[in-house]
Amino acid sequence: MTFSALKLSVPLLRAIVEKGYEKPTPIQIAAIPAALRGADVWASAQTGSGKTAAFALPLLQRLAAGRRPPGRFVRALILVPTRELAAQIGESIRRYGRFLAEPIKTLVVYGGVSINPQMMALGGGADIIVATPGRLLDLMEHNAVSLSAVAVLVLDEADRLLALGFADELARIVAQLPTQRQTLLFSATFPPEVDALAKNLLRDPVRVAVASTAEPPPDIEQRAIEVDAPRRTQLLRHLIQTHGWARVLVFVATKYATEHVADKLRRAGLAADALHGELSQGARTDALADFKAAKTHVLVATDLAARGLDIVDLPVVVNFDLPRSATDYTHRIGRTGRAGARGIAVNFITAETHAHFRLIEKRNKLALAREQIAGFEPEAIEAPLTAPATGGIKGKRKSKKDRFREALARESSETGD
Repeated sequence: MTFSALKLSVPLLRAIVEKGYEKPTPIQIAAIPAALRGADVWASAQTGSGKTAAFALPLLQRLAAGRRPPGRFVRALILVPTRELAAQIGESIRRYGRFLAEPIKTLVVYGGVSINPQMMALGGGADIIVATPGRLLDLMEHNAVSLSAVAVLVLDEADRLLALGFADELARIVAQLPTQRQTLLFSATFPPEVDALAKNLLRDPVRVAVASTAEPPPDIEQRAIEVDAPRRTQLLRHLIQTHGWARVLVFVATKYATEHVADKLRRAGLAADALHGELSQGARTDALADFKAAKTHVLVATDLAARGLDIVDLPVVVNFDLPRSATDYTHRIGRTGRAGARGIAVNFITAETHAHFRLIEKRNKLALAREQIAGFEPEAIEAPLTAPATGGIKGKRKSKKDRFREALARESSETGD
């Protein structure tokens, strides 16, 4: 199958060649013809599957065939969960559409920056808006944009939109859209909330499900290292220096932890930065740009960086804190081992997280050998390792209050590390 066989226009094919795409991915083969026919699409698409082109190329072809009505109208709306993903999609659309006879006005709008320049840019409307839900609602409340002429709605990473609490915002936005429109929904997972959303928004959709085995599995060496929780930062520093890792993406559980761990690494002489949702957009953009340019050695991030970010030639991902779910684990380690490159994913296993990691392994059909690094052998790992898999020794299980007190104590001990 070739891109020309998908009946894409010559200007789009020219942009595809310039991008270096040789053949369409499975998600593109399935979704592009359906989208070009005007059908609704309900697609299962993982990060890195080529889903942006799967909806952007047919969208551009449709818009190029018509004209935008005068006024503060928009013809196509793409909703995404994060600012970084919005910026990435906006840049892809501009590249795909650069050879069209008439330019397609594409605006990317998100919070964390001043709303005034975005309101000014919306003067005269837009062909495509790529937006996070909160900022789009702000613009609507300022009467800066009307959604009454939207012909195509795209929801990208619908599961993340709902997981981040955007359900109410989505409902308010959808209420302002025309009922007669095309809707394209892309999601990596389909929990009940996403199924309900899809059934409410889509009309006789074309279902597209591309098995994860359709693409060659990434070449990622996965490691599980046992360590006491207060010594994780020291072990991280030791591994970076011992192995000479050029760049490392480190995942932690909280915004506080990103700053805390990054600060300790900086004090140890490593160029480290933090990335989390409470940073200004300028700070987030700078942190990512410095990391991609290798100006920063270590980027310590929350799950904000787990999806939608394409960091070329990232050699190592470290789960300093384990992810909440097996799906999040897949997305995190998927930041490395991309485009045929080899990657390493390191997991720090503490006494408190040992059982949780076994669950992650079970869900992902893994069985990783437990390692211990000389000089960092854990003292508190024995009890969880020897406890039976049924849930521990009868009469010895800790109460929720005891576990909560221990978590507070660990937090205090790490702060003083």
